[in-house]
Amino acid sequence: MSVDKVVTQDQTPIPEPTGRAAAAKETLEDYTLRFAPRSYRKWGSGVVAISALGGIAYLADFAIGANIGISYGTVNALWGILVFTVVIFATGFPLAYYAARYNLDLDLITRGSGFGYYGSVVTNVIFATFTFIFFALEGSIMAQGLNLGLHLPLWAGYAVSTLIIFPLVVYGMSLLSKLQLWTTPLWLVLMVAPCAYLLISHPDSVATFFAYQGESGQGATNLGSIFLAAGVCLSLIAQIAEQIDYLRFMPPRTPENSRRWWTAVVLAGPGWVIFGAIKQIVGLFLAVYLIANVADGAAVANQPVHQFLEIYRDIMPPWAAMALAVVLVVISQIKINVTNAYSGSLAWTNSFTRVTKHYPGRLVFLGFNLLVALVLMEANMFDFLNTILGFYANCGMSWVVVVASDIVINKYLLKISPLQPEFRRGMLYPVNPVGFGSMIISAGVSIVVFFGGLGAGLQPFSPVVAIVLALVLPPILAVATKGKYYLRRTGDGIDLPMYDEFGNPSGEVLHCHVCRQDIERPDMAKCETHDAVVCSLCLSQDKVGDHVLPATT
Repeated sequence: MSVDKVVTQDQTPIPEPTGRAAAAKETLEDYTLRFAPRSYRKWGSGVVAISALGGIAYLADFAIGANIGISYGTVNALWGILVFTVVIFATGFPLAYYAARYNLDLDLITRGSGFGYYGSVVTNVIFATFTFIFFALEGSIMAQGLNLGLHLPLWAGYAVSTLIIFPLVVYGMSLLSKLQLWTTPLWLVLMVAPCAYLLISHPDSVATFFAYQGESGQGATNLGSIFLAAGVCLSLIAQIAEQIDYLRFMPPRTPENSRRWWTAVVLAGPGWVIFGAIKQIVGLFLAVYLIANVADGAAVANQPVHQFLEIYRDIMPPWAAMALAVVLVVISQIKINVTNAYSGSLAWTNSFTRVTKHYPGRLVFLGFNLLVALVLMEANMFDFLNTILGFYANCGMSWVVVVASDIVINKYLLKISPLQPEFRRGMLYPVNPVGFGSMIISAGVSIVVFFGGLGAGLQPFSPVVAIVLALVLPPILAVATKGKYYLRRTGDGIDLPMYDEFGNPSGEVLHCHVCRQDIERPDMAKCETHDAVVCSLCLSQDKVGDHVLPATT
């Protein structure tokens, strides 16, 4: 077929594009709904990695570490953090590799990893929920800092911490990469210096830390407490999706840059959890120090701004300590909440466009995501943090582990699932029971366990239930269905290779006859009703489906 003609098969001229062209142009800044093309990915591996890791500057880890330590004692908290680290690294690695290798976000990967074209809408909502929960958590911490340093009422601090993010997220990756790069050195100094000072000037605090038994004094090593602590930490499992929103902009992997490429993918992908675990441990360490050495320290021990403020006061005058504590909190919260807001807007936009076949613009959902987060902050979610995170963890784990299981087991070991990811409408079935069914069962059963529905003895182990079911069900269902529901058709009608000689997505440019944009080969398919090609975004907005290729399997 010719890929240059823009007439119908009976030579009828194609009408001028309307709303779809506008949607395509708005999308080209951040590639909200599609493959990230080679022509846009001009950043080196190091810049992408630093940008991705800049997003984990959040202080919520300090609060989480403090909360689980106060609840279960130091030893149980440390074991829980270790479980969290191992699970997230193991499940995050295949997802990060696929994102960097094929330049797709986690929603696009999920579609072809057992969920189907519409089946992944549910996981997108799970991820969008993650972004506004953690935006609210981080925004609450920033409001606490503004209240402490500037005496700004909490309600006003919540509004400021929300509104300041909107203009920073409008321009997508091009601005976010600069923001993360410029702020990281100062953030590292403000974060590391007080911790190093405390270790040197108060070495006895280490023994106090390990001896801490929690607020109840009953924090002896206990398997149930370990998994309850791990469950709270594992609520962060969806963070890999935010890392992937940066990793999809990795440059093509070649023999010349292979070592740098792999280093960036491992550190900025699953490696984020190592930095997260360290912050949780430090957060617990600072909390125990406040409880043991500061009057009324127990009341604020789980609040990061107070943790750093007390250490700064040991080093410098009170006014300077207050100023630095506020600066640290503001920088940290901006660094993470631009990522939360950005990723959340992508997730909501993606789901809405697929379901309604209408693209309202990413900025609409940026505003929606920020509004929901603001409502949560005003509802004082900080007071019931452990319950929110423990519940959410079951949904997040079910999704991420199912996708990881499909990639590792069904694609590479059993070879039932197609090895290369597929995300385009028409190429996939609407719903694939392999991943979608596995996630629904895993999340449903683990939530019942979480609320004690299967007995108090099993209740602490809801994370284990979620992980085990999400790991074993995809291969079972893939074998049972013989892989029938992965691909609706095997060819996209274009006689050009999808990948280059190194296995990277092709940079060949074709012209979409609907939006009139030049789009790279992996994002295109033959049009069913015209002797031309159409991009994935226009396919997703095709209300009557006349551009969608028919099924062949």
